[in-house]
Amino acid sequence: MSRKIFLGAAIAALSIHPLNASAASDADLQAIREQIQQLKQSYEQRIAQLEQRLQQAEVSGKRAESSAAQAQAAAQQASRPAASGEDAFNPAISLILGGTYGQLRQDPAIPPTGFAMAAHMPPDQGLGLGESELAISANIDPHFRGTATMALDPAGGVSVENAYIEGLALGNGLNFKAGRFFSGLGYLNEQHAHAWDFVDQPLVYRALWGNQLGEDGLQLRWLAPTETFVEIGGELVRGRGFPGTDRAKNGAGAGMLFAHVGDDIGIEHSWQAGASLHQTRRVDAQSDAVPDLLGTAGGVSNLFSGDSRTAGLDFVWKYAPNGNVKESYFKLQGEYFRRRESGMLTYDIAAANVTDSYAVTQSGWYLQGVYQFMPHWRAGLRYDRLDPGVAAVGALNAGNVIGNYAFNPVRTSLMVDYSPSEFSRLRLQMARDQSRQGLTDNQLFLQYVMSLGAHGAHSY
Repeated sequence: MSRKIFLGAAIAALSIHPLNASAASDADLQAIREQIQQLKQSYEQRIAQLEQRLQQAEVSGKRAESSAAQAQAAAQQASRPAASGEDAFNPAISLILGGTYGQLRQDPAIPPTGFAMAAHMPPDQGLGLGESELAISANIDPHFRGTATMALDPAGGVSVENAYIEGLALGNGLNFKAGRFFSGLGYLNEQHAHAWDFVDQPLVYRALWGNQLGEDGLQLRWLAPTETFVEIGGELVRGRGFPGTDRAKNGAGAGMLFAHVGDDIGIEHSWQAGASLHQTRRVDAQSDAVPDLLGTAGGVSNLFSGDSRTAGLDFVWKYAPNGNVKESYFKLQGEYFRRRESGMLTYDIAAANVTDSYAVTQSGWYLQGVYQFMPHWRAGLRYDRLDPGVAAVGALNAGNVIGNYAFNPVRTSLMVDYSPSEFSRLRLQMARDQSRQGLTDNQLFLQYVMSLGAHGAHSY
């Protein structure tokens, strides 16, 4: 309001009772002037006070807006990937603790029949710590992400399981890894041990991949822009993981191609299928305790140099009533691998030392189902089978090396596990292992798996 308005209001108030000018004396007029002056001063003071309060309110509003803007900017800065500095360094850190008890009737060091020259990773016997994992991951900047997983060996020592960077800004569905990682072949290979549905890997993974194929090199993936999940990938790697031979050379020592396709069927069903092709070269790969001659105590040591090519197929189907996986679900999965190796075999390097040609095609598969029949409780059944194949042995070693074992290793496993939360799991597993001819093994395993800290979600 203006001062004129307040003054007019005062004059109007006084005019309600009009004065008789003719009767008013000079004293009366002076009194009236003084009253008007007092009213004018009073209203001017009130106007000044109102103007001051208005200015204070405007200043407070500007400060509030500035504080809100600063808070918003700070929140946006906090949500961005850390660039450098201790305050910005905030990675996700997790620790996986695992332990097992294995009760076995047979020596776990004995390999499956016909696969003595393959990799063999026997389960632990008795009480064991199992493998613990320490994982660190974080966005490096808007372009890269880093992940490192250290495996703590029960016998002591630390090994680098994974240590790689990923690209975040290639666009067009492209992504890459560079460093050390689990290969993208098959379905199970990329999963860490704490995510397995059973205590151990299927026989085909143990025999053909040494449990898991880990490599150093470069991986490139492309995700197709389609409603159906379509992924194609390839790897150029060192060739350090079995069946390759870790050797110093320029260029890549092994290569991998893989593809996956999948989709949802309504809200209850989903599926994924894949294929992979791996190729590498083995150079002076030594296999010890090979029972080439029947009745030879302890076997002999052989050397093999040649090409190795493996093709694989994988499939998984999941079902959850009403799409609610917390209540119950069923998962069916299976994989098949077929490997062809050909080259030169040196028999009994310590004594006979005879070298001639050697070629064999070996294969294996597994099929397993896991059913969560109520919240926190699951049961699973798995069947494994291997085929050692019939080897083509050169004439010089025809009497030394067994070409046909005429036996197919098999195993059946049953497990039940309880997960009080997503961070803990207790498991009981029983298996009838008939992977070694004449040495049936009834096995019992107890396992715990505990997860501490922030851990990323697992893949499909």
